[in-house]
Amino acid sequence: MQTVGHSEHTLKTALISKNPELVKQYEQLDPGEQRLLNEAFRPHSDLFGPITLHSPSDWIISHPEAPQDFEQFFSNLHRKSPSPGKQTIYIQCIGLLGNTRSISEEYLKWLKGYCEAFFYGLTVKLLEPIPVSATRCSFRINDSTLNLQIHAGQILTFLKKKKPEDAFCVVGVTMIDLYPRDSWNFVFGQASLTEGTGQVD
Repeated sequence: MQTVGHSEHTLKTALISKNPELVKQYEQLDPGEQRLLNEAFRPHSDLFGPITLHSPSDWIISHPEAPQDFEQFFSNLHRKSPSPGKQTIYIQCIGLLGNTRSISEEYLKWLKGYCEAFFYGLTVKLLEPIPVSATRCSFRINDSTLNLQIHAGQILTFLKKKKPEDAFCVVGVTMIDLYPRDSWNFVFGQASLTEGTGQVD
């Protein structure tokens, strides 16, 4: 097995920026927030632990991509930023996430808490769960797995129509397989860079 890790120098080079806008934002953080960011520079930090690659089919090996540091991410013209009046992440559950409604609700509470921690400073709200039939999306039975699958692109259209006015984005979550087009076997998720919508299964 191969392990992907980074030295303290590499992490600092990737995370520290001389961009005046980013420097100003860092200076406005309180001491606790600054300690949290500084923790990321330690090679053995829980925030940036090594990634173990188990097989040649792992994503990093099978989908090579150019590295991206934080300043490149920050300067990306396609990056969508929260704005005044649009600082809420909405989560739309489509179908149950477990065998019962109570299990599904537990998963959603955990997901809400994770999003609040990861997207610090944004509000996270749960929309009322809906059955798959409410989306009125196309579906199919996969020839290989015989699993029900719903059309990912049409889910995006549905979420766009349901997106509240104060939403930074709305995310659909489902345990049902997704497919983006007839020629594809499945897809893990799909998102729109411009509409602030997305879904994962």
